[in-house]
Amino acid sequence: MSHYLPLKRIIFEVKDVAGDTHLGGEDFDYRMVNHFVEIFKRQHKVDISGNSKALRRLKTACEKAKRILSFAIETCIEVDSLYSGIDFFPNITRAKFAEFNMDLFRKCINIVDKCFD
Repeated sequence: MSHYLPLKRIIFEVKDVAGDTHLGGEDFDYRMVNHFVEIFKRQHKVDISGNSKALRRLKTACEKAKRILSFAIETCIEVDSLYSGIDFFPNITRAKFAEFNMDLFRKCINIVDKCFD
């Protein structure tokens, strides 16, 4: 059984506003980028942290992975020829992503909590 209740007028009232202009999606992206820079360094004995092209390509892949992890428990970062012809295809789980971003998640929760105080 379903019901249809037409709503003629809804008014939303903002009770409080809180935020951190230095906290956002890119913070999570860069944490993942740094994580994979370290993995690449361990696997291939090459530090790509100074290579802007490789970092840009890795960041794009990390942004995509972050979005996928919002509904999947695991995904693969896929970057063909990340550096000097080396393909890079590591996996990441939602749990691992949460682990190295836990302090950022706590900051988000604290901001929301401030609105309810």
